[in-house]
Amino acid sequence: MTSPEHAPIRRQTLGDLLRRTAKRFPNKDAIIFNDDVWSYAEFDCRCNQLAHGLIAQGIGKGDAVAVLSYNSNEFTALRFAIARIGAVLVPINFMLNAKEAAYNIGHSGAIMLCVGSDFVKTAKLILKHDVKVEKTVLLPGIAESDLPEQWLDYETLISNNEHEPNADVQGSDLAQIIYTSDTESQPKGAMLTHEAIIWQYVSCLVDGEITTRDKILHALPLYHCAQLDVFLGPAIYVGATNVILSTPTPDTILPLIEQHEITSFFSPPTVWIALMRSPLFDKSDLTSLCKGYYGAAIMPVEILKELAQRLPTMRLWNFYGQTEIAPLAASLAPNLQQIKAGAAGRAVLNVETRVVNDKMQDVAIGEVGEIVHRSPQLLSGYFNDQERTNAAFKGGWFHSGDLAILDSEGYITIVDRKKDMVKTGGENVASREVEECIYQLEQVAEVAVIGLPHPTWVEAVFAVVVLKTGASLSETTLLAHCKNILAHFKAPKGVVFAESLPKNPSGKILKRNLRTEYKNIMM
Repeated sequence: MTSPEHAPIRRQTLGDLLRRTAKRFPNKDAIIFNDDVWSYAEFDCRCNQLAHGLIAQGIGKGDAVAVLSYNSNEFTALRFAIARIGAVLVPINFMLNAKEAAYNIGHSGAIMLCVGSDFVKTAKLILKHDVKVEKTVLLPGIAESDLPEQWLDYETLISNNEHEPNADVQGSDLAQIIYTSDTESQPKGAMLTHEAIIWQYVSCLVDGEITTRDKILHALPLYHCAQLDVFLGPAIYVGATNVILSTPTPDTILPLIEQHEITSFFSPPTVWIALMRSPLFDKSDLTSLCKGYYGAAIMPVEILKELAQRLPTMRLWNFYGQTEIAPLAASLAPNLQQIKAGAAGRAVLNVETRVVNDKMQDVAIGEVGEIVHRSPQLLSGYFNDQERTNAAFKGGWFHSGDLAILDSEGYITIVDRKKDMVKTGGENVASREVEECIYQLEQVAEVAVIGLPHPTWVEAVFAVVVLKTGASLSETTLLAHCKNILAHFKAPKGVVFAESLPKNPSGKILKRNLRTEYKNIMM
């Protein structure tokens, strides 16, 4: 039996992972952001300096540090510095409004908030809410003279000590809390350990064929576990080169692919569609791009065909998962994109998946059931929420909330969501949260929020509203009300006023009927 003093000898944490890569590839480009280029040795050194700086500010093992920022090189360094001292990363979705972000920060108990210069106004509003933040750090990008009173300049976190801190961190320790929407109005904080995240890295490396030779463009937000843990983390693990982009638009993405000869790129279908509709697409040299990935939504078949025609040397993967499994659960390989179009794929290396009925029995081929998982990648629970943790792990498997069918070869196709969610532009939106917002309007008798096919967003938030007898309400007024309360990506993209909503004998609204009735209204 290994004695406690020997534990560090066989330890595997995110901090260990980076140190080992830096020793293997000290002079290789690790992080490229604008004009800044860090080798792996320099990246490792910066993480050590930040780690000592965090310790000097009183941050220690188990303390939560929230980050509200666009992508940057310093975001990537903070991610590993926080992990290296055993603190807990809480990445904040920058599309949330101040009240929504404040809930996540307050619920996590974060005592430090690191703020990108674009979010100073939002951060000031956040700090007026009931949060436990003791210190706020302004990340690079704004003049020192504009530093809000009592906030810390980021440079104060960069210590002169370039050696790795002697921190008691184990693989079983909590590394991050990522908040995920649910049918309830309040998000849940998925707790992920170092071990869970690294097991998931291994699945990504094997099933996504991520290698040392890759040069990966990270354009999607790093607050999202897909970009952070399916691509950046595994890339650091194997020593790939990472180009970081803060503002992902076709006008920024396409030139960077050409300039840096990017070999690997991930985005939801909405971004792939936007890239191909850009005038720059055919003007850019994209021949280096040999690996493409998409997720968060199904890629339309016609778009799959167009990608294959316009990027003939690029191999394409579909990645399916969710925050709670760190997040990759299944993948669809390049050779099956059109043969199995619409499928999420099969379980990845370190995931075991079933499709079951309410009695936890495997459903027959072609029959609808819920996807459940077993995996070392899974969350250890929801932060401060034992009731929902117990419900998620009922029956000895993790319940995904996604309804699916299996074909005879074991490929999963998502057909609906047991949890009432809309995935719009790669972001989860809880239908109930939008419905509760609309119900605040006194003219509304009933409302059902659903996701509908959309040419830009792939799936768009759509509201079917029944007004009270004699009441009147315009679409413009309803949308303005939603945008005033919710983050804009959660607000409906369209509204229809109906006389009634379809219901079953027990009174439950039949949202599947609504999705069928209005399926073409947004196209």
